[in-house]
Amino acid sequence: MKIPYLSIALLAFIILFCFFGGWIYDKSAYELNKNVILLSPSFDHFFGTDRLGRDVMARIMEGGQISLIIGVGSAIIGSLIGLMAGVSAGFFGKSADKIFVVVVDLFLTFPTFFLLLALISYINASVWVLILVISITGWMGTARMLRSESFSIANKPFIKILKISKVSNLKIIFKYFLPLLGPIFFISFTFSVGGAILAESGLSFLGIGITPPQISWGTILSEGKEVIDIAWWLSFFPGLMIFLIVFSLINISDYLQQITNQKDLIN
Repeated sequence: MKIPYLSIALLAFIILFCFFGGWIYDKSAYELNKNVILLSPSFDHFFGTDRLGRDVMARIMEGGQISLIIGVGSAIIGSLIGLMAGVSAGFFGKSADKIFVVVVDLFLTFPTFFLLLALISYINASVWVLILVISITGWMGTARMLRSESFSIANKPFIKILKISKVSNLKIIFKYFLPLLGPIFFISFTFSVGGAILAESGLSFLGIGITPPQISWGTILSEGKEVIDIAWWLSFFPGLMIFLIVFSLINISDYLQQITNQKDLIN
């Protein structure tokens, strides 16, 4: 079981690149220049330029900030919703679990991406709206995983003894449930970040996500699709960033899952 150093390094590099790269690479993401339209990658413009002469590398940095904020923000809210729902269903059981099953089944009736499309079509998209909408449509997987594990924890003898001893439910949940659920929660969280970034990119690619003048990796991809035959770099670099982020998060999630499984075997 090797630590995924490469994935951790890639993730750290992309975060630093997006949020702090502008301190070194001082070109504007919005400056128009008719003299450098659709230039291929060069020493002057490392990732080339777009149809309006804007520097693609600067736009990748700027757009990455929005994509990462949406990805992490959505994952935090969605994972917390899933944690509360899953623990409630597993700990309280019976009526709470019935409500949980009905709500989750209702959400799962519609494919997640189409549910996203339906919600966004009635709301003017912005960073915070996308964070809210993606988190609302992405909490079910986390909740189902944590519900299953919560049932297992709730049936352990020491939890039953604590309930018989009339220890408060909040104390039991915070002192015993949450630490035991921590590894699964973080595994789900890393998956959720990647899924949220892909969801935002997909919506922006379709033109119903982040709108100008704001930029995301999805909007840069969308801008490049019409000239992909003559300007491959417009689609390649944002697509590469999305791939590297999701690839790194999946590898880190796999590693966390291996650690959790190994601890379960030992116990």
